[in-house]
Amino acid sequence: MAGAAAAAAAAAVASGISIRTVSAPKASRAPRARSVVRAAISVGEKAYTVHKSEEIFNAAKELMPGGVNSPVRAFKSVGGQPIVFDSVKGSHMWDVDGNEYIDYVGSWGPAIIGHADDTVNAALIETLKKGTSFGAPCALENVLAQMVISAVPSIEMVRFVNSGTEACMGALRLVRAFTGREKILKFEGCYHGHADSFLVKAGSGVATLGLPDSPGVPKGATVGTLTAPYNDAEAVKKLFEDNKGEIAAVFLEPVVGNAGFIPPTPAFLNALREVTKQDGALLVFDEVMTGFRLAYGGAQEYFGITPDVTTLGKIIGGGLPVGAYGGRKDIMEMVAPAGPMYQAGTLSGNPLAMTAGIHTLKRLMEPGTYEYLDKVTGELVQGILDAGAKTGHEMCGGHIRGMFGFFFASGPVYNFDDAKKSDTAKFGRFHRGMLEEGVYLAPSQFEAGFTSLAHTPQDIEKTVEAAEKVLRRI
Repeated sequence: MAGAAAAAAAAAVASGISIRTVSAPKASRAPRARSVVRAAISVGEKAYTVHKSEEIFNAAKELMPGGVNSPVRAFKSVGGQPIVFDSVKGSHMWDVDGNEYIDYVGSWGPAIIGHADDTVNAALIETLKKGTSFGAPCALENVLAQMVISAVPSIEMVRFVNSGTEACMGALRLVRAFTGREKILKFEGCYHGHADSFLVKAGSGVATLGLPDSPGVPKGATVGTLTAPYNDAEAVKKLFEDNKGEIAAVFLEPVVGNAGFIPPTPAFLNALREVTKQDGALLVFDEVMTGFRLAYGGAQEYFGITPDVTTLGKIIGGGLPVGAYGGRKDIMEMVAPAGPMYQAGTLSGNPLAMTAGIHTLKRLMEPGTYEYLDKVTGELVQGILDAGAKTGHEMCGGHIRGMFGFFFASGPVYNFDDAKKSDTAKFGRFHRGMLEEGVYLAPSQFEAGFTSLAHTPQDIEKTVEAAEKVLRRI
């Protein structure tokens, strides 16, 4: 406990919070860990230092598993220690050491209109005066629900929850309840949250046996989970033939964002729509990332394919914790209290999340929104790929509107197996180099990147220049 108290004190002091604590004896204090990321790096005339980040993260490791509250934040796949941030605004972030970064993570997607938007913040302040949570209905739920239903082609009724994981959990129970079937089909490299049924190892021999991908997940929770390679319609058809009348639904990210950026082939989504209809199964689009990002109506509007059920998150909360699942009225009326399928949440539909979502979606409705996202993202990706070609690196990549990705591989990348051919060690060096140049990218080769309406042409130009500089030295 003494180590934890010392860690808490260090974290608080580094964050500017004043607390009192009894110091642990010197013998019990953990030695300062060495960081792979250098504590002081000379970049031109600018000194890039991460002393405070290191101090806070070292303290955090005594307080939280791995020092983080979500695994990818720990920088395990890129090396070094994570950057600890202090503030955000627009397209930029500032860490506790005062370093400024152009941000392409966007809190993993929600910051599509930019961080700490003035209009959203002002609305949140007014809502905050009325209370943070009622645990009862509020009128704001109706407003955001109507906006979502009007925007997303597949949604006739919606249920708000508090995260993308929770939305996918609700959708999973719903499709099983509606169809009376237990099996589901998901794709290798697609992530639908950490619910037991979705944690099946992608791309391995045990995946077809339904073995769990995490300790603590019982085999019984995953035996009904079938997997197929993304973009492989024939593999899907074969699974439906072998499990005729037993598959409740096909779950997929219509554009993969959790194995890197991988778009569908033109015929793939059409094939999924056809095979599910023929078998009486449901098609579920996990649009936690793509919803309101590829188009105002999401990937289903962009590609012209309407699923039966859709999950949403991130953007519809405008930066606050939120999720939702929705679909045809006859399906959604299975959900309690309208129907027998139980799902609940005390903070679901809370006024703060609803307010942030409403004002974020209002901004996205303005003319030229998605054209601008497409322009800046296209220039960013093409600039990075051109820099790779100039400096002799094999790279491939692409974008759709405000979502993008690139791989250190010759490509093309159609599925998770293709993505795994990327040079992840080189990506790690590139990621660290870009940090030194003031650019914050997702700390994994297997995560999509995001732009926002706050990104300027100057941001893109500086990022491309930084990329070429880094690529020349790695």
